[in-house]
Amino acid sequence: MNKLLFLVLAAFSCTAAFAQSDRWQQRAKYQMNVDFDVTTHQYKGVQKLVYTNNSPDTLTKVFYHLYLNAFQPGSQMDVRSRTISDPDPRVKDRISKLSPSEIGYEKILSLKHNGKPLKYEVVGTILEVTLNEKILPKTQHTFDLEFEAQMPIQIRRNGRNNSEGIDYSVAQWYPKMCEYDYEGWHANPYIAREFYGVWGDFDVKITLDASYVVAATGYLQNADKIGYGYSKKEVKHKAGEKLTWHFIAPEVHDFMWAADRDYQHDVIKVDDNLDLHFFYQTDTLANVWKEMEPLAVRAFKIMNDKFGRYPYKQYSIIQGGDGGMEYPMATLITGRQNLPGLLGVAVHESIHSWFQMILGTNESKYSWMDEGFTTYAQNIVMSELFQSKTDPQRATTNSYRNLVKSGLEEPLTTHADHYNTNRAYSIASYSKGAVFLNQLGYIIGQDKLESGMKRYFNEWKYKHPNPTDLKRIMEKESGLELDWYWEDFVGTTKTIDYGIKEIVPIVGKTDVVIEKIGQMPMPLDVVVSYKDGTQENFYIPLEMMRGEKAEKMYSKTTLLSDWGWTYPEYTFTIDRVSTEIDRIVIDPSQRMADINPENNSYPSLPKVAPRFKGTKVR
Repeated sequence: MNKLLFLVLAAFSCTAAFAQSDRWQQRAKYQMNVDFDVTTHQYKGVQKLVYTNNSPDTLTKVFYHLYLNAFQPGSQMDVRSRTISDPDPRVKDRISKLSPSEIGYEKILSLKHNGKPLKYEVVGTILEVTLNEKILPKTQHTFDLEFEAQMPIQIRRNGRNNSEGIDYSVAQWYPKMCEYDYEGWHANPYIAREFYGVWGDFDVKITLDASYVVAATGYLQNADKIGYGYSKKEVKHKAGEKLTWHFIAPEVHDFMWAADRDYQHDVIKVDDNLDLHFFYQTDTLANVWKEMEPLAVRAFKIMNDKFGRYPYKQYSIIQGGDGGMEYPMATLITGRQNLPGLLGVAVHESIHSWFQMILGTNESKYSWMDEGFTTYAQNIVMSELFQSKTDPQRATTNSYRNLVKSGLEEPLTTHADHYNTNRAYSIASYSKGAVFLNQLGYIIGQDKLESGMKRYFNEWKYKHPNPTDLKRIMEKESGLELDWYWEDFVGTTKTIDYGIKEIVPIVGKTDVVIEKIGQMPMPLDVVVSYKDGTQENFYIPLEMMRGEKAEKMYSKTTLLSDWGWTYPEYTFTIDRVSTEIDRIVIDPSQRMADINPENNSYPSLPKVAPRFKGTKVR
């Protein structure tokens, strides 16, 4: 090879490797001043956005989200809800029935780029902007925008006057720059699924009637003027007076706020570097909220220990919305629940801070990496809080199995907006995503999964990781090749089904024949219990792993030869006669999501007789 050509190729290779390991991020710095009229539920806003193009690309257009436009009759969100086979019961046809005073909207009054007016077009929930001046790589540009908006009645996530009487849940409420990453622009219309945003800093001033208490993303800057539990100083406000609440939120990709005239505001310390804030109506099972608060503190401590340190100094759990929805540094949850229900939703939404608000995966494309990982961690946290001895991941595994049996399953690579049913989306994202991690612990060892998740968090926070980024972390941590697992369990709907086909007595020994019935291959733990009380694990690595896990879960493990994925059967020998064997079980830990556990044991487990309701048919 020509020496000069070799040097050029070597330089290119190094540059590409660096770009992959240090992926660029766009940057958005928002300054917003909002004047909110509580009589009309309308507001006017002024927004200054300083946008930094850290990409290697020249941009000739930009796009903004206008989420509130979804809450209008005939919107894509409305039509989708009325035509999907299993609509969200909170939405159904409600949008189609909204009157002009009940709808949501965002109207652009003016838009300038570096001081010069721009041409733009509103297309549903997306603002398409054609630039007069190109945005070159590594340059910074300023967009000045004036807008007016109306907060709709509460239907999904945001809105006014929800079913519990919260006045305002103000989420997805401002013109928000769409994300541009290594794949290009992500200007997806909003149909009530997931979100993706640009990392940045928010400086937000909200002016509204002084009788309201405001809870929000970020840190309140003028607590002494506000009062309402934010400061020790008692502040009295005149009737009809307006207050301006000033919040600053650094290194986040969205900003949410809520307002109510009856909010109780409690603050509890997790440690010297983190306070939890709680906002709820005093008539909303206040005693249950008081019970929940110290448990929420414990939940944050568990997450800090097991998954990485929450980096902000504040988090707010706020009554509002229509169930639970996560946002940076805060969540909106419904509040009239018993303790397990209230704590469960508070824990789930706050755990999103790790997997969505800090890692910032494109959850529209990879909802399972957010909802699923959050569900997995929630199961662990709730199990510790309530000291449960049952497998915390069992319910999610069964949920996944039921989806498979229904015939509705779609691959995890499906965009969140494009699942054919809400059921397929929900179970894939929440349950199969959790199963993915639990099963990964089975493949590489639980200790490697736990250390890998911490490494993933610390190396990829604020960088929008994708599935391959997670795979490379786990490969480095475990020393195993894992592309096969991502390809099959994420990219397809292939299922796992192994069975003990037969036990063959031979002279002084016993052969065990395992069959692969499902299409997806897996390494296997086959645990043999002997009648003398001893136990042995026969571990069969998958050839494609190019290695084996080092998990020490059983007192004795015998390493067997690799199983190539095309072979339908595998036979190994036990150095004992069959009469000494009490039981043989494939994966007694049940971390593997085998869709037919009934054939995993020898002797076969007895089938449970079906239960009849009402009169038995004879």
